[in-house]
Amino acid sequence: MDKFSLDTAPQYERHYNEDSFWKKLKHVASKVGSKVLYPALQLYFLLQAKDVPMKAKTLIVGALGYLILPTDLVPDFIPALGFTDDLTALMVALRTLNKYLSPDINARAKDQADKLLKQ
Repeated sequence: MDKFSLDTAPQYERHYNEDSFWKKLKHVASKVGSKVLYPALQLYFLLQAKDVPMKAKTLIVGALGYLILPTDLVPDFIPALGFTDDLTALMVALRTLNKYLSPDINARAKDQADKLLKQ
């Protein structure tokens, strides 16, 4: 499996859909905490924003698809390491798309992460 990068993002797009995204976050919330939830939700809400260009949304869908993918570079079930590659994919996308983040998107992501962690 290739490591996630700006070049490989499109190959992970097919793994993203909204239902799988929410199912994955609910399933792993207590394991990964806000360290993974928050950036995933920032990207999710950024994907919903109307002023984000399609090229940026392609990167978002690739990163979220990588998160959802059950078999990736470091399998998620490995304690302490399982989500490091997923977090890297999310951070690559966020670093690239930082200019599109708004205080509203950050607040929505934080609120939703807090809700997921309380379940």
